[in-house]
Amino acid sequence: MNEKIENKLKNISTKSGVYLMKDKRGTVIYVGKAKNLKNRVSQYFHSSQKHSKVEAMVSNIDDFEYFVTISELDALALESNLIKKYQPYYNILLKDGKAFPYIAVDLKEDYPRFFVTRNVKDKTLKYFGPYFAGLDPREILKTITVAYKIRSCSKKLSIEKKEKRECLNFSLGLCDGACTHRISKEEYRKKVEMAINFLNGNDSEIENTLQEIMQSSAEKENFEKAIEARDRLKIVEKLKQRVVANLPKNVNKDIFAYESNGVDNAICSIVVRGGKILGVCNYNTNDASLSEEETLFSFLSQYYQNMLPPTDIILNYEVDTPLLCEAVGKKLNIISNPKGVNKTLLDMAKSNAITYLEKQIEKNKMEFSSTLGAIKNLQEKLSLPSLPRRMECYDISHISGTNKVASMVVFKDGKPDKKSYRKFKIKTVKGSNDFACLEETLNRRLSRLISQDGESFKEKPDLIIIDGGKGQLSSTFPLLEKYNLDIPMISLAKRIEEVFVPNCSTPILLKPNSVELKLLQRIRDEAHRFAITFHRSLRGKTQTKSTLEEIKGLGKKKIEALLSSFGTSEEVAKASIEELCLVKGIHRSLAIDIFNYFNNNQEKKD
Repeated sequence: MNEKIENKLKNISTKSGVYLMKDKRGTVIYVGKAKNLKNRVSQYFHSSQKHSKVEAMVSNIDDFEYFVTISELDALALESNLIKKYQPYYNILLKDGKAFPYIAVDLKEDYPRFFVTRNVKDKTLKYFGPYFAGLDPREILKTITVAYKIRSCSKKLSIEKKEKRECLNFSLGLCDGACTHRISKEEYRKKVEMAINFLNGNDSEIENTLQEIMQSSAEKENFEKAIEARDRLKIVEKLKQRVVANLPKNVNKDIFAYESNGVDNAICSIVVRGGKILGVCNYNTNDASLSEEETLFSFLSQYYQNMLPPTDIILNYEVDTPLLCEAVGKKLNIISNPKGVNKTLLDMAKSNAITYLEKQIEKNKMEFSSTLGAIKNLQEKLSLPSLPRRMECYDISHISGTNKVASMVVFKDGKPDKKSYRKFKIKTVKGSNDFACLEETLNRRLSRLISQDGESFKEKPDLIIIDGGKGQLSSTFPLLEKYNLDIPMISLAKRIEEVFVPNCSTPILLKPNSVELKLLQRIRDEAHRFAITFHRSLRGKTQTKSTLEEIKGLGKKKIEALLSSFGTSEEVAKASIEELCLVKGIHRSLAIDIFNYFNNNQEKKD
């Protein structure tokens, strides 16, 4: 513990709030909440016994910051927002994109329809799910459609409004024509209730219905419909195989087991809906909380931001139940000492988490070797003054000096940090001069580092990599002296993968297939890909623009209007005179000129 931290600990508030742990670079590596900030933050530095993960995090702390909140619930909300903002290395990070799909229905409609959604924020809808681990909700919806002919169209139907005619689904026998009121609201509602009964776990009714459809269709030699019903029966059978013995059909539970080996942590979740196991999912939790209870609470508070909690939640550690209920906005029955079938389910979750941890250890070793292990090796092989945690690589792309662009690719801790990627249009260089293009690019980047202009340019790189040889390095290295910056710089030549360093004519040859060379190759190839992608995009736009600019009477606004309507110049070329006239600003005379330009016809003007 340094003197700065020691002084801060003396004056820290005893109220509830959120604290941010930072490393020597000022990067936020952990965000936590506390009912008593002074007690909680002090525990990290004064407590004698800590998990390996916590000790690793504490060894990297150089400073901390804190925010006082009115209540612990406010602290929880602020903690969640700050975790999303900073993406700290030692926090659990459950991304929004990981939300699982649900089946939803709006029972307020006269003729309700079922649909798949990942957004469960609308409290007016009824939801079923979540579905994962091999269960496709779209297949379940098809099963409902075949069995009960529930409409799948997205039209807003009501008893007051009647459509002129049915859609193709009615002709195919996939719905009862609710849009033209061929089925009464009451009869349709009965079918909706049967579908809900199936989604709640009752399979026997829909199974009998599908068997009748299959047999009836086969007797009428409608074999296509019989096959469809048979395939739907397979989905029902798949669901029946997930039934939990000794568990009522209307039971909904979530089971979570947290396991740790001191270094790696894992949480297994089992979702039970309608007495069936809908899915089992394992999560690697890189968390540095002081206890298992805190880690599990942090996970649950993020997990239920995108998921609907059932009434019963089974855990292998106790958590702050009142605060979790407040956070998710629902009264929950937390069971941390289960018995009977609940204990069986929790044991299953524990077993899954332990197995996942065993596999994760090997996976983490491989990942460490190719990322943090590789940058440690790189530091040693290149005699770098510090660990190159942020590496920036630059490449140029053009064709014979036209549409010149440059790319800046950023790797952090050996992994791509795509939100920090940047691309440059070369502004001052004429002709084909890669050295000058690189010089302009680095000059613009380093000047913005000095002025602290732009989020992507504020952070100082630990290593700059130039795609090229000794010449490219020689043209850019003087810029570091110009801005009085002490940043290591190298270049990587493709021919035999030579690494050049400033003021040295002899290249460094890293061992072939070594993790450090593979890391340099990955960042070089990524910079090349990013530059070429930007160049192709720019070239395509330039070609489109230049083609239309050759047509007399077409200015910037009219070209934009044409591209807005047709998408590309190729589509403009295919358009008829009448279609061109529909575009704002294109009168018939100009439309004829455009048509003639692309088709070589001499249509007479009015």
